[in-house]
Amino acid sequence: MKNVDNLIASAAELAERGLARGEIADELNVSRETASWLVERSGATSEPADSTPARPAAGPQDIHVDWNAIGRDSVRLEHVSRAMADIISKEGDNVRLTVGIEKAGIPLATIIAQALDTDLGAYAPAKHQWEEGDIDELGGGFSRNFSAVSDQECYIVDDIITSGTTLGEAIEAVRASGGEPVGCVVLVDKQGVDEIEGVPVYSLMNVVSVGEKE
Repeated sequence: MKNVDNLIASAAELAERGLARGEIADELNVSRETASWLVERSGATSEPADSTPARPAAGPQDIHVDWNAIGRDSVRLEHVSRAMADIISKEGDNVRLTVGIEKAGIPLATIIAQALDTDLGAYAPAKHQWEEGDIDELGGGFSRNFSAVSDQECYIVDDIITSGTTLGEAIEAVRASGGEPVGCVVLVDKQGVDEIEGVPVYSLMNVVSVGEKE
């Protein structure tokens, strides 16, 4: 995707397929606010209620990251994931579990788990159910088809940090389930965070916006 018009068209297509706003944000690697703006601009849904502040015509300030050139090729995906594994392996001496955040974090986590010889867990974040309103009213969950997190130290893997909310949610969910996250690793960090909820965060790439915000 090279421009905003492409993103708007993609948001419309995803909305028409029935994806929630949070899932659209996940698919397009943008914030939930940006996903809502794109869907509204596309005309795929009705205009927001009068109580909802109108979004600026220029759109919210965000950065779209398209890593399709990596994700579509298994060899490239393996090389990048192994680089992420090398970064995160410096944290923890007895880690036996890698937790991937659905959807895009799972293929990365699978290869990382293989590289580090750990079990594999999968977490579905609350944003996959999010449309509008308070996301705190929703809840994520761990897949029973993968390893449980209780009584285990673990790594957490995702593709993009946009606000840090999803990683924070996953960290809290691991702890609530009796596990202990010792480190997080992502492909791209839009925020430049060093830690979330006391857990160190590593990334292959940091995206820095240069210039004054309005």
